[in-house]
Amino acid sequence: MYLFIFLLIYFFLIFFLRSYLLWKQTNVNPLTFNKGDDAHGYNGKVFGFISLLELLVVVIYAFFPRWHKFLMPFWFLKNEYFVYVGWILLIISLLFVWFAQGNMRESWRIGIDEENKTVLVTNGFFAFSRNPIFLGIMIANIGLFLVLPNAFTLLIIALSTVSINTQIRLEEEFLKKEFGNQYTEYLTKVNRWLTLK
Repeated sequence: MYLFIFLLIYFFLIFFLRSYLLWKQTNVNPLTFNKGDDAHGYNGKVFGFISLLELLVVVIYAFFPRWHKFLMPFWFLKNEYFVYVGWILLIISLLFVWFAQGNMRESWRIGIDEENKTVLVTNGFFAFSRNPIFLGIMIANIGLFLVLPNAFTLLIIALSTVSINTQIRLEEEFLKKEFGNQYTEYLTKVNRWLTLK
């Protein structure tokens, strides 16, 4: 039950509340995945599927104990210490993503916005990672797996890894065109995932 409540809080803060605050401040919808069949639109559908899969797994875990076996649990990984570490990672992820989104201010989007001009954010969390929000999401996926080690949470990690890395490359190509030398210079200073200074 705690995990279900946490997931609702996570989705509310990271997606719904952050989107509402940006829309109210700028009158811009931050959800920019198109409905087409190009790489960007397809990846948006994959993100949606992963989110629904996470919700389904957690709902089964919270409310349908007889169905746990259908999640194909990894019994050999069930350990209270893994659960503690998993919860720590989930909480770190929530804080990490929330503040990284705050760093982006009006430039934060879910996907690639080709219609509204934004600024390139290189300070705060973005001085150490070019993709701190995606990094935070990956941390959450690992945390979820440690709390609920089963075939479906492992699948979530696998799908997210492919989808996020695809999205990162799409965004990099867009940012190179949008910001030119400013972004190219940023690439030389900050790594894709983490820069230890």
